[in-house]
Amino acid sequence: MYSIVIPYRPRQAFLPLHRRQQRFAVGVAHRRAGKTVACINELIRGALTSTRPQPRFAYIAPLFVQAKDIAWEYLKQYSRAIDGVKFHESELRVDYPNGGRVRLYGADNPERLRGLYLDGVILDEYAQMSPRLWAEVVRPILADRQGWAIFIGTPMGRNAFCQLYEQAQTDPSWFTFCLKASATGILPLDELAAARRSMTDDQYDQEFECSFQAAVQGAYYGDIINRLEQQGALCGLSYHPDQPVHTAWDLGLNDSTAIWLYQQYGGGLAMIDYLEASGAGLDYYVSQLAAKPYHYGEHLLPHDAAVRELGTGRSRIETLQHMGVKGRIVAKLSLQDGINAVRLLLPQCRFDRTRCARGIEALRQYRRDWDDKGQTFRVNPLHDWASHAADAFRYLAVGWRDRTRPQPPMGKTQGEYNPFGW
Repeated sequence: MYSIVIPYRPRQAFLPLHRRQQRFAVGVAHRRAGKTVACINELIRGALTSTRPQPRFAYIAPLFVQAKDIAWEYLKQYSRAIDGVKFHESELRVDYPNGGRVRLYGADNPERLRGLYLDGVILDEYAQMSPRLWAEVVRPILADRQGWAIFIGTPMGRNAFCQLYEQAQTDPSWFTFCLKASATGILPLDELAAARRSMTDDQYDQEFECSFQAAVQGAYYGDIINRLEQQGALCGLSYHPDQPVHTAWDLGLNDSTAIWLYQQYGGGLAMIDYLEASGAGLDYYVSQLAAKPYHYGEHLLPHDAAVRELGTGRSRIETLQHMGVKGRIVAKLSLQDGINAVRLLLPQCRFDRTRCARGIEALRQYRRDWDDKGQTFRVNPLHDWASHAADAFRYLAVGWRDRTRPQPPMGKTQGEYNPFGW
């Protein structure tokens, strides 16, 4: 036996995290607090001290390129002091002489994690990740080894990260912590004062004072969703069988497909359900819709649904029609015109808070891309997990705006029941 000394001296603020006894932890930390360094060293220690055979640990960032930019150099820096360590640049992986391993991943490619096992995992900037990543991918791969998990990040509105943090605070089996810049003493007071002068109150409160109440910077619809929530428009909604249910789709190829399900009420729309999945064919979504107790009206599809695929020679709208789903291609508008159509429609909508939870959160988080080099927002949106629901709702808004024809007849067709009403 011999000791290994890692050249890491924890900041006082992170000592409670390193000394915790709980299996799961969630922490909120201000910018430049040193959370990535602390978490990388937590993984290294886990990989070196685990008594299980072939220990496996992972760091997950919102995007794979972020994991490389943010954490890879730290992982190499603090691992170099270990004799026999091996670095695998192409895989962002470090192998240790005891058989332990730490590897970096991006939440933008969750399929890469499926089928693995993990003894410990860090989910960094969890506010920017889809909540499905934890529930459907990461949590199951911790089960057989009883692995631990740490969620950490800076707030981005009252999203799934906020909900997780608030729930964990009432659960003694979870460790929680909050590091505000005004309390940690990590950043000099004059630097904080300069940052406050150059930022809006919301920006400063979110980035340095860990406020979940601050508006998401660059969000297209966040303020509207927050107003709808204050007005009670995010609530429990009932399906009215005397009215058709319409759908609006964002069709993914190697990505997620998202579908909003809605009914008309008065002068507005009731969003009664939401469906999203990835890695499935059109038959899966058709079967999911058919299994719901709804009578369907029209199905709004993006313009690229009319493009014929090379493999089959058939477009996706033709494939859907063959399955009993007759769609309507919405007008092809510019991205900004579509976003404006959503802004006009959203105040007229109500949402079922439970069935549409993921779609609501995606609309709240959908935001402009940030240019680190130019220190400004780019013209186009950030493409992440929130894009699919937002794109489907954009097609809904465009299709609803241009809708002039009457509703198609519902019920039976040619003497047989058709769940889609065609």
